[in-house]
Amino acid sequence: MVRGERRDSFFGRRKGKRLTAARQALMEECLPELAVDIARPAPEHLAALFAVPVVEVRLEIGFGGGEHLLHRARQNPDIGFIGIEPFQNGLAKAVAAIEAEGLENVRLYGADAGPFLDWLPEGSLAGIDLLYPDPWPKKRHFKRRFVNQANLARLWRALEPGGHFRFATDIASYADWTMVEAAKHGGFAFLAERAQDWRRPFPDWPGTRYEAKAIGEGRRPVYFTFEKCRRASRGDKLR
Repeated sequence: MVRGERRDSFFGRRKGKRLTAARQALMEECLPELAVDIARPAPEHLAALFAVPVVEVRLEIGFGGGEHLLHRARQNPDIGFIGIEPFQNGLAKAVAAIEAEGLENVRLYGADAGPFLDWLPEGSLAGIDLLYPDPWPKKRHFKRRFVNQANLARLWRALEPGGHFRFATDIASYADWTMVEAAKHGGFAFLAERAQDWRRPFPDWPGTRYEAKAIGEGRRPVYFTFEKCRRASRGDKLR
């Protein structure tokens, strides 16, 4: 991180166990083909990033081992998926699966989400998923949570009108935090009408290993869907 740079989109590990020689070789050979290079100007339409025709593009921030990202890509070959994961071991796992399965509708970015979101054209994404982000459960660390006003502004700018921001967590304080931050931002409509709406997983939800562990330990996940809407001005109400 450059000295004096504000760090508001990623805190956490970037490396874990050393990669095997085979996986390191795969990263060196395949990642350059899959990686989105934000040093270059963003294309007018993100579909240009993909080797196959796609009708829309969706983003997952912090995809971990890639279970959800790859499931969505397999189920929706006509949609382009971009996955962000700074943790190199998770990135390597996704690269290996994409190469083995020949998935052509996935691109990856292996660094901080903030600059990537700033690089995206305005209104270029149909949806953004943030699933089980690091909860930073201690109160003194709440400021490190990804959901904050700076990042919500980035998400709102990148989403097309009516685009969805989906958020899942098993930490009650982070669920409450996210509702408060989204309301404070003023540009996201919470789509749940009853408690069952946010207790039920998203449609065609594959589950994740982290989620299974959380449920096994007695924590109940929540699944929030927000829709991008017009920012409210003073004295105005969101539609």
